[in-house]
Amino acid sequence: MQLLKDKIRTEGIVLSNNVLKVDSFLNHQMDPVLMMEMGKEFARRFQDKKITKVLTIESSGIAPGLMAALELNVPLVFARKQKSLTLTENLFVEKVHSFTKQVTNDVTVSRKFLNPEDQVLVIDDFLANGEAAFGLARICEQAGATVVGIGIVIEKSFQPGRSKLVDAGYRVESLARIASLDNGQAEFVE
Repeated sequence: MQLLKDKIRTEGIVLSNNVLKVDSFLNHQMDPVLMMEMGKEFARRFQDKKITKVLTIESSGIAPGLMAALELNVPLVFARKQKSLTLTENLFVEKVHSFTKQVTNDVTVSRKFLNPEDQVLVIDDFLANGEAAFGLARICEQAGATVVGIGIVIEKSFQPGRSKLVDAGYRVESLARIASLDNGQAEFVE
């Protein structure tokens, strides 16, 4: 997706060979036009599936997930990382390790929002090692729901996430695939 690649080139900050900072348009401040265009692109790429829900993890996946759900005319469900006084029982729970934050969270989804009839599109902001996507897929498995695809905003193709997900049988569609962050530059897979 050229619009996203252009944003990464002009506003992304390479912090190391493994870390790309995109807080000016994706995960702190958000570009609403870009979010809408990403939602349209995810809907286009998965238009052959009968999606009933979009599933993501708070917080950076919510905006692109919501825009995809809007385009698909289905609900968005987001897995919560934070404990809540109102969300304490009847939960699907999975441990998810964040590569960027170097923390492991219990992520939760209420059992009333996923069921065996659901055809789920998983959306996430980054793909590095695949932990978040696998965690969401395991939540879908607990619910008996089917993961019809995984949509990623930015994939770090030099890390093993994509190959692990594909090897596990998941369809992965990434809007921007980064081949390298060496020398302070984002180089894309063509």
